[in-house]
Amino acid sequence: MNREDGGEHEKEQESQENGRLVADSVAEKGQKSCSGPGQVSNGYPSTSPQSPREGPGAGMDRGSTPGAFRTLVVQQTSLDPPRETWSKKMDFLLSVIGYAVDLGNVWRFPYICYQNGGGAFLLPYLLMAVFGGVPLFYMELALGQFHRSGCISIWKHICPIFKGIGFAICIIALYIAFYYNTIMAWALYYLLSSFRATLPWTTCNNQWNTPNCTRYLSTDLNVSWTDNSISPAQEFYIRQVLQVHLSPGLHQLGWVSWQLALCLLFIFTVVYFSIWKGVKTSGKVVWVTATFPYLVLLILLIRGATLPGAWRGVVFYLKPDWGKLLTTTVWLDAAAQIFFSLGPGFGVLLAFASYNPFHNNCYKDALITSSVNCLTSFLSGFVIFTVLGYMAEMRQQGVETVAKDAGPSLLFIIYAEAIANMPAATFFAIIFFLMIIMLGLDSTFAGLEGVITAMLDEFPHLLARRREWFVLGLVCVCYLGALSTLTYGGAFVVKLFEEYATGPAVITVVFLEVIAVSWFYGTTRFCNDVQLMLGFAPGVFWRVCWVAICPCFLLFIIGSFLAFPPEVKLFNYLYPFWTTVLGYCIGFSSFICVPSYMVYHLVTTKGTFKQVIIMCLGEERFSPQLFSFLLKKVAT
Repeated sequence: MNREDGGEHEKEQESQENGRLVADSVAEKGQKSCSGPGQVSNGYPSTSPQSPREGPGAGMDRGSTPGAFRTLVVQQTSLDPPRETWSKKMDFLLSVIGYAVDLGNVWRFPYICYQNGGGAFLLPYLLMAVFGGVPLFYMELALGQFHRSGCISIWKHICPIFKGIGFAICIIALYIAFYYNTIMAWALYYLLSSFRATLPWTTCNNQWNTPNCTRYLSTDLNVSWTDNSISPAQEFYIRQVLQVHLSPGLHQLGWVSWQLALCLLFIFTVVYFSIWKGVKTSGKVVWVTATFPYLVLLILLIRGATLPGAWRGVVFYLKPDWGKLLTTTVWLDAAAQIFFSLGPGFGVLLAFASYNPFHNNCYKDALITSSVNCLTSFLSGFVIFTVLGYMAEMRQQGVETVAKDAGPSLLFIIYAEAIANMPAATFFAIIFFLMIIMLGLDSTFAGLEGVITAMLDEFPHLLARRREWFVLGLVCVCYLGALSTLTYGGAFVVKLFEEYATGPAVITVVFLEVIAVSWFYGTTRFCNDVQLMLGFAPGVFWRVCWVAICPCFLLFIIGSFLAFPPEVKLFNYLYPFWTTVLGYCIGFSSFICVPSYMVYHLVTTKGTFKQVIIMCLGEERFSPQLFSFLLKKVAT
């Protein structure tokens, strides 16, 4: 309903206030009440009737001690329209899977796996998933579904003083959009270059080639590969697509590549028309973008398994080196990989889950989608290493020599060269780079939807009926912010953002999020919320993970990063010290929102000291024991 009429707006506020007064009145008398049809305790309308599985514990007050009861809902009081929901359950599942399964599953997991002991790496990877990644994944889905809010406004239900976490998440999402979509622009450039009989990265007679270019196909038996040899695929990637040779480093990026600028413009155009109407449209698009990569992975796996030397790559991929489990680096890489693979803390899971029906089984969804994500990473390893084994066989080198490149180079150089040596190379090149684009699109849809949902929920009167214009403005900001990554030295900027601007900041933000939910909001209240939705409460395992194991899991990653900062190097360019300082400053620019908002909230909240603390921390949502303890400490 439109609320343009001021009188209507006043009636709405009065109605909501009356609802709260009645609820508080009933609560003070200690009466137990049932929820009304179509409304739940978080104040939002439910899209499905109350579940018959809700037992006596379902009505427990989330703001009082266990055993006390208060009304869930008195009456339908809001004039707001019902919150948008997914058209089908499968739309939600495919969207979450598409978000979690991204480019990192294809290039980062196989590389980290063989680098950290092959098959032995699967043990720390699974342990970190069970005790760290999946509990965080489950927690965010449950929070988003219960409170039906984005990553900013959700904090008024949990702990208001931590609202800066939501703003920090939105800034991190923008930084990711600045560089992540550039990788898809590279893939689009490759895709357009693939529509020709001879792939351009298979020959050395192009204008971008150097004398060191060595054309080495499976039919060139009289050509030997040396340490000074440079494949045409490598020169095509570095000198034609990126044009890195025209930039000496981050201090002089050079001009913007107009070819990549047009490719990125097309990518953002597709993104805009996929998400401008909300989850109703993006939920349909993911039926293609989330399923097509699995078809391509299956085709490439079958093709790779039939190549000569494929077994060498598989053995190298899975051969366990148990001695590496004694090193800290392996466990750190496992923790970081599972965290960034599942993707809690980016606001996406909160946003997607907020469009679910209230009684949707998010516990089952968390287990299904996280399992699919981990299995996809494992499957991608076979797809990559069968081809690497073939390349090693063809060059008569070790697999470790062929697989020395990590990151996008693994896809755009090594795998592209392997495709060029296959029969029907044009066909495989087209479907492969189309797969890369679709993997990236899913994650971009999700990342921007997290920002859009957060802003629309925080400023509904300003943006709710202007979603299309807001999304257009957001996409334009992301495109302008990505221009630095389209320069001749743009690859250096991408690496800088990837290493410093997002990783440490988002891990710290998620650490604060877990602390706020499990220690301030309280696991008892959170588990009661889950029981109200699902009809059963999380078990002891999940409670222990949320209270102790997950914070330790995140602290381990943060501490290791601070103790052993990565030495960033790309191609032959070693990042100078000032770029490290710049990277930390960019990362800190997002995290600063958390303490800044705390100070702002404390200063602007009116009342006595005790009233300010109550309003900032949310007494009804705050653990009473911890609340009293902190008040005594502050008083002394």
